[in-house]
Amino acid sequence: MAEPGEVLMRVENLSLHAGGRELQHGLNFEVRAGEVLAICGASGCGKSTLLRHMIGLHTPKVGSVTWTAGGQQRDVHGDDPPRREIGVAFQAGALWSSMTVGENLMLPLELYTELSEAEREQRARFKLALAGLPDATAFDAEPGALSGGMRKRAAIARALMLDPPLLCLDEPSAGLDPLTSARLDDLIKRLKNDLGTAIVLVTHELDSLFAVADRLLFLDVEAHTATALGPPAELRDQGPDAVREFLTRGLYEPEREAA
Repeated sequence: MAEPGEVLMRVENLSLHAGGRELQHGLNFEVRAGEVLAICGASGCGKSTLLRHMIGLHTPKVGSVTWTAGGQQRDVHGDDPPRREIGVAFQAGALWSSMTVGENLMLPLELYTELSEAEREQRARFKLALAGLPDATAFDAEPGALSGGMRKRAAIARALMLDPPLLCLDEPSAGLDPLTSARLDDLIKRLKNDLGTAIVLVTHELDSLFAVADRLLFLDVEAHTATALGPPAELRDQGPDAVREFLTRGLYEPEREAA
């Protein structure tokens, strides 16, 4: 396990593009072991696009993303990307509808480990319980039979199957009711405090941001670059005008979905 504060990932001079236009340029920051780093900004600033660059789904035209844990220097977009070291849960959950929840969770173990079927099932049930789905029926359920909140917790459980030191979450609370959102916040804090998992969190949800984030990276939609990086409360009180306005008023109100 990485030491708290160790740099796991380094983003250098990164530019983001979509639809032929530049969303962001000159992004430079690090992800440290044992921290929750929140990425926020107005809609269209490139938050989710940045996350996809960080996990290797999008290849940058300019800049680099490097996995540096344990003294390594592995290009996230190179020939030896850190796939096992980075867990991901997308906004929509991204569970395979043709598989049960349990089969979805066991798939990474089939691809990357030599565990027996019994061992895979045991770990999957443990991760479901860790993510707040202790009911045995969730394991055998189809994803479509779960509520929105349950699907998101199941997606987080799958992202944890290989015990990654870094977990990336794309809008985990979007569309959820306040109680379900608060439960996800509690899960994020447990993962950080009990397991030492570093978490990169893309979010519009200010309550969640202040509840769980150690640092905040603010992507300015007009300046097309990051204009602030630091503790959320400090940026709310002393940050640039655009950051303080965002953190005190908020610019997003999602539709709510039941747990």
